[in-house]
Amino acid sequence: MMKLIGVTSCPSGVAHTYMAAEALETAARANGWDVKIETQGAIGVENELSAEDVASADVVILTKDIAIKREERFAGKKIVRVTVTQAAKQAPDIISKLESMLAQA
Repeated sequence: MMKLIGVTSCPSGVAHTYMAAEALETAARANGWDVKIETQGAIGVENELSAEDVASADVVILTKDIAIKREERFAGKKIVRVTVTQAAKQAPDIISKLESMLAQA
């Protein structure tokens, strides 16, 4: 089973942060992936990724609309950057592209 982790954040830190996280989680689970998405929003960090989550991940998705806090913890991992809008609206396509990318690795 593939494991996806990620962090979503948007400039206002409200709706899109959570819409993107939910869309990525739904799409990944639909494809049989293990998934955990941390949100960095207006009310702070939620669903925080542990060191164990990071260590066991096959790939990391980060939204690129605003700087992700503590991004250095993902050093050495395969990182894919998308906009928060792409994550919210195109999550199934993103997951399919990740599967193709990982299959070729």
